[in-house]
Amino acid sequence: MIGVCMFERLLIEKTDCEFKVVVERAKPKSWLKSVSAFANTVGGTIVFGIDDETRQVRGLANAQDDAEFVSEKIKERIDPIPRVFVDFENSDGKDVLLVKVSADVHPPYYYVADGRREAFVRIGNQSVLAPSEVLNELIITGTNRTWDEIDSRIPACRASFTVLKAVFAQRTRIDMRESDLLSFGLVTEEGMLTNAGALLADEPLLRHSRVFCTRWDGLFKDDIVDTAEYEGGLLILLREARAFVKRHTVESWEKLPVGRIDRRSYSDRAVEEALVNALIHRSYIDRGSEVQVDVYDNRLEIVSPGGKYGAPLPLDVMETFVPSERRNPVIADVFHRLQYMERRGSGLRKICEMTAAEDAYKPEFKPVFEDLGGFFRVTLFDMNYRGGNETA
Repeated sequence: MIGVCMFERLLIEKTDCEFKVVVERAKPKSWLKSVSAFANTVGGTIVFGIDDETRQVRGLANAQDDAEFVSEKIKERIDPIPRVFVDFENSDGKDVLLVKVSADVHPPYYYVADGRREAFVRIGNQSVLAPSEVLNELIITGTNRTWDEIDSRIPACRASFTVLKAVFAQRTRIDMRESDLLSFGLVTEEGMLTNAGALLADEPLLRHSRVFCTRWDGLFKDDIVDTAEYEGGLLILLREARAFVKRHTVESWEKLPVGRIDRRSYSDRAVEEALVNALIHRSYIDRGSEVQVDVYDNRLEIVSPGGKYGAPLPLDVMETFVPSERRNPVIADVFHRLQYMERRGSGLRKICEMTAAEDAYKPEFKPVFEDLGGFFRVTLFDMNYRGGNETA
C-alpha cells in the first residue's frame, strides 16, 4: 500500500500526476496516452477514483477488476511495455487505484491502435502528441546517446577552435591541447567532428547555430529599433548576444551622502547565465529554429527551442529543487570546464539570485521562466523602467 504522506502529495501535485474518476474502458486512449507520456519523460502516476476537478475521492466499484483491465491494456497497446507498478489505496472506505509509470532509458514508448503508432510526452499537466523533433530526440535517447555526441560527418580538418582555445586559456589559465578536443568529446577517434564539436568550432558549420537579436520600440513586437543575426560557434554567439543586450541597456546610478548606488537594468551575470542556458539546453534537432533575444522597453526575453528538458518546470525555482538534467551533456561539460556553469542544475536559481543582488531590485522584478512546450522562455525585467511590467 502506498504511504499516507505519498497519497497526500499526489493530491497536491499536478505535473507528474493525473486523476481519473473511473477507468474509461470504452476510451482507453484517454489514459493510455499518459502512460506513454510518463514513460517517455520523467515518470508519473495515474490515479483512478479521484475527481480531477475537485480532488475528492470517489472510489472505484471494483478496483481489482479495474487493475487487471489496466494492466492488460498497457501490455496490449503500449510498445515496448514500460515499467509499471499497480497499487491500491483505501481512503474513507473507498478504493483508489494507482498506476505508477517509471521513466525509462530506452524511449520512445508508443501508443499502438488502429494501425497507428503515436508517442506522447508530458508538457505541464497534459499528455500531448510528441512533435517530430521531440520524437527524434527520444529515439536518439533510446540508443543511450545524445544528439551532441553523434558524428556530424564533418571532417575535423575543416574546423578551427581559436575562440574556444582563447576563452579556455583566459578563464582557466591553462592552455588547451589538441588532444583535449578528443577527450572533451568534440572530435571522434576517426577524426570527425561530433555535433558538439561542430557547434563549438569558429566557423558556422551547422546552419541552426544562430541567434536572432531584436530591440523593439515599446512593449510589443511592433516597430524594430535594431536587429542582428549572429552565426558561428557557441562562444561567438554568447559574446555577440551579450554585447547586443549591453548595447541596448540603459544604466544609471544614484549619489548618496557616502558612496553611490548602481542601478543596472539587468544583472550582467543573470543575462550571461540565461544566454548560456539557452545555448546549452536548447534542442538542436529542429533545424528551422534559433535562439531569440528580444529587448523591449520594460523587459528582456530569451527564447530557446525545445521545452524544459527532463523534470517539469516547478512553479518557483527558489522553493523547489530543479534536478540537473542535460539535453546536450557534451556541450554542457565544455561550458562547465570554461567555468560558465555549474553541474548542479542551479542555473535558474542563479538567475534569480543574481537579479535579486542588484541595488535596483524589487520583488516585482523577479525573473519569470516558462515552458511553452516547443520553446523555453526566460524573462528578465528592466529594473530602471518606470512603467508596468506588461508583456506580450
